[in-house]
Amino acid sequence: MVQNKKQNITPAKSMAISFLILIIGGTFLLLLPFSSNHQVTFIDALFTSTSACCVTGLAVVDTGTQWTLAGQIIILLLIQFGGLGIMTFSTLGAYIIAGKMNVRNRQLIEDSLGGMHIPKLGKLLSGIVLGTLTFEMIGALLLTLRFIKQYPFFTALYHGIFHSISAFCNAGFALYPNSLERYQNDITVNLVIMALIVTGGIGYWVLFDVIHLIKNHRRKLGYHSIIVISTSAALILIGMVAILLLEWNNTLSHLALPYKVLNAAFQSITPRTAGFNTIKIENLNNGSIMIIIILMLIGASPGSCGGGIKTSTFAVIMAMIVSRINDQRQVRLYKRGVPEQVISKSIAILFFALFLLTAVIILMLMTEHPPGIPAPGRSTFVEVVFEAFSALGTVGLSMGLTPFLSLTGKIAIIFLMYLGRIGPLTIALAIATKKSLHIRYAEEQVWVG
Repeated sequence: MVQNKKQNITPAKSMAISFLILIIGGTFLLLLPFSSNHQVTFIDALFTSTSACCVTGLAVVDTGTQWTLAGQIIILLLIQFGGLGIMTFSTLGAYIIAGKMNVRNRQLIEDSLGGMHIPKLGKLLSGIVLGTLTFEMIGALLLTLRFIKQYPFFTALYHGIFHSISAFCNAGFALYPNSLERYQNDITVNLVIMALIVTGGIGYWVLFDVIHLIKNHRRKLGYHSIIVISTSAALILIGMVAILLLEWNNTLSHLALPYKVLNAAFQSITPRTAGFNTIKIENLNNGSIMIIIILMLIGASPGSCGGGIKTSTFAVIMAMIVSRINDQRQVRLYKRGVPEQVISKSIAILFFALFLLTAVIILMLMTEHPPGIPAPGRSTFVEVVFEAFSALGTVGLSMGLTPFLSLTGKIAIIFLMYLGRIGPLTIALAIATKKSLHIRYAEEQVWVG
């Protein structure tokens, strides 16, 4: 009987439950007296734990002042486990001990890494953990060398480690009240954080593909890697140019040309689920806000630490639109046909994401009435929409609404962060109880458009 119950726990349910357990455990750790400098409520501890586990970065209290060193380390560990996925660690541990992996654990990990069949999965998991730690150590070293000019050695080292892990895991948690605004003109900090965000958000498949290309002198990258890299590069470039032009005489007006470009590039990269900012988000004009909302919805890439609908999903949907406009029977992307099940899954992911966003935004528009928000020339609608997209995309950027959220608003954002990390479609599969019967009905013509 117990065995049958275990078999009924699908990979989607296992993933959802594992993150839920991690969030609850983190909440109770943050509620312990040694974790905070000031008394914290259960909902604020739950919000912070969810934000850390789901590598979002939205914060209802200031990370650097509310939490003690112990509390910050707990948050950092939650970011690390949440970024890589707790099932990755547990399955890797079982693999190391037993020397093998059962079918169920294999399916679970493959689903969490994008749903592809992975030969030599144990070695891949080992590579993922070691690769993550390597990139984080390099980032921490470079940031420490910069921070040591400003802080004592151990403080600089801690700040370097914290922000390196937070950046690579696309979490966006910072130890400073205004994120990284104080480093607006610091080339080292900007470049290191941007490199960590891109590396952590591009997906382990792509990282290993690039490494094998360099080491083995292969002719070309895999098909998936080409789609992810080209889409990511295009989004970064388009976002950078758009923000640069829109903010030239606004938030970037006081900067010299090289720093205008640097900050525009940073603010184009960080909405891809990272959440750091070097310019005040609430001071951006509405055009830039719209660009960032779109980037937050798209998010990172499959098999990465980031959220969103994913770059490859966006690429498939755009290819489908182009194919339908050109009346092509097959959806093509880089001279290859895209399978129908991939197209259907991409549409489902986008639909579920927009449906959830719409429902939560409507709820929050009825409950959120923050003092002093919004800024002149805006309505609460903009701030609420931005907050919701940031939560579901596990981004962490905010226009100042987060600290003023009502209890209902906090619960709604917690819900979106959780769904954003696991994936709306994963939740739908976890809830589903009926198996597909593969029945096909007679077709009738429907007028659309």
